[in-house]
Amino acid sequence: MAYLEAGPAASGPLVRDVLGLARTPRGAAGRLATTLLGADPRVTRTDDGRWALASATASPTLDGCRFAVVDLEATGTSARRGARIIEVAVVAVGGGAGGGDPRLVYHTLVNPGQPIPPVVDRLTGITDALVRDAPPFERVADEVLGALTGTVFVAHNVRFDWSFLAAELHRSRALLLAGPRLCTVRLARRLLPPLESRNLDALAHYFGFEIAGRHRAGPDALAAARILERLLSIARERGARTLGDLMATRKSERGTRHDARSESSAFPLPRSAFP
Repeated sequence: MAYLEAGPAASGPLVRDVLGLARTPRGAAGRLATTLLGADPRVTRTDDGRWALASATASPTLDGCRFAVVDLEATGTSARRGARIIEVAVVAVGGGAGGGDPRLVYHTLVNPGQPIPPVVDRLTGITDALVRDAPPFERVADEVLGALTGTVFVAHNVRFDWSFLAAELHRSRALLLAGPRLCTVRLARRLLPPLESRNLDALAHYFGFEIAGRHRAGPDALAAARILERLLSIARERGARTLGDLMATRKSERGTRHDARSESSAFPLPRSAFP
């Protein structure tokens, strides 16, 4: 049920993200979703055929949301191929306009239990010696969850950060990382279409600030949080009032409007990390 908390979902994205079945034909996805949810009284179908919580309340207002902006560094680019987290940071952003500056609420180095490749060492400055005495992820998992619970998960290229945390939580706690999430790259693509690049440096330059300590989790998370605040302000100016409004502004890379869950990574895990 946690999957549907952010809003209705079509059968294809639902089957992909909950069951981990990518590229399922539309008809087969519909049958699988019906098997999974059709008899559940907590779930209903919308007029356009999407699945939704029967008791869903109105989407929360942006001013009422708390956002957790996440950045992490890892030994590689793919959690599925065995790369591990070496640093994680979480920055809190209040939804209300003028709700205070973004603040770093959690940060730690993480011992990945594997060598850090030279290319990562050169990019981040994080060495094997630096993480030798750092805790492994399983020792910080509860603290990371505490920083994320009750928030909208945000990251710059959310698939990367989400997939690594989902894999680590599966490994250490057998939990499903679930809940609403936003990607500042995709939000910027929708709200700032003239920009040629929406990477972190380009957006920081566009909004008039520099990132000190680039390619470390803390500074990058703080930069992404500042960018999120600017994007939220733009979205409000264009009429967004709720989290649903904000998610509805997103587009797929082909330029078509799509379900608010289609950004999710697929990790078919047994139970939710969020109550």
